[in-house]
Amino acid sequence: MHGSVEFIVGAALSTLIAGVFAQDYPARPIRLVVPFGPAGTTDILGRVLGKGMSDQWGQQVIIDNRPGAGGNIAAELVARSAPDGYTIFLGSMGTQSMNVSLYHKLAFDPIKDFAPVSLVANSANLLLVHPSIPAGTVRQLIQLAKAKPGALNYSTSGSGSFNHISAELFKMMAGVDMAHIPYKSGGQALTAVLSGEADLIFQTMAAAVPFVTSKKLKALAVCSAARHPLFPNLPTASESGLPKFEISTWYGILAPAGTPAPVIAKLNEAIVSVLKAPATSKRFIDLGADPVWNTPEQFAALIQSDMQKWGKVIRATGARSD
Repeated sequence: MHGSVEFIVGAALSTLIAGVFAQDYPARPIRLVVPFGPAGTTDILGRVLGKGMSDQWGQQVIIDNRPGAGGNIAAELVARSAPDGYTIFLGSMGTQSMNVSLYHKLAFDPIKDFAPVSLVANSANLLLVHPSIPAGTVRQLIQLAKAKPGALNYSTSGSGSFNHISAELFKMMAGVDMAHIPYKSGGQALTAVLSGEADLIFQTMAAAVPFVTSKKLKALAVCSAARHPLFPNLPTASESGLPKFEISTWYGILAPAGTPAPVIAKLNEAIVSVLKAPATSKRFIDLGADPVWNTPEQFAALIQSDMQKWGKVIRATGARSD
């Protein structure tokens, strides 16, 4: 009985301390760790969100780009950080739900080592090719790839990245062989196609929009269930030659496991407020990303369900990153 009283008193004291801590939070700058390099989709979204949070709180949100290993370097860094709300992570479907199936051994647990805060965006994928590629539809691209097995290549932000899995799924569904050229960041992978060093890329819309509108890259399809309002005349992959090929990604904010619940709640409240602001919403939509938000519990459930979904896809494609 005595022990249980001590436990109850200790738990109550911990809750009280966490609540007091949260009242003063944030009292200093916050580090937002981005798992890919500058100019990629994740970086762009992180900077827009970070500025909104900085403006709201009057505390700077510092973007810390930590590219490498499909986002695992950044994820491990955050997982090992102090659970005080001053280091947070812009994770993605890749880092939280795919990498566990892509890598034989992770230095972190995407479920146990993180406290989900909220989703922030969904982004459709575009299939982009260099203008010199003689294909105007997905069907024509497949025909070209089948005529010259292994001749076409695709760039990615690294082995195990979202655009890598997109391309592997495409290869499997289309029955084609294409060479993989991994880069260190989404920006570098996109630049490779712009320069003609690589032939094609599956890229989230946020990073691709300016190059499609300027015709520096040719968009063959949007890889979603329906056409996108930014490009209403661009067919879906299903319409353009590969039925049922759909792939998009989500991004969300997470903190290290053990971060006090009142701090998580305060972060969630701030993020939702920023995403609901017309200026932020317009900026996301202009980038091709849909602003979305949910509760920490809903986000946690999504991570787990997508982990099962993509595990099946990754095993079927045979894609591995180590």
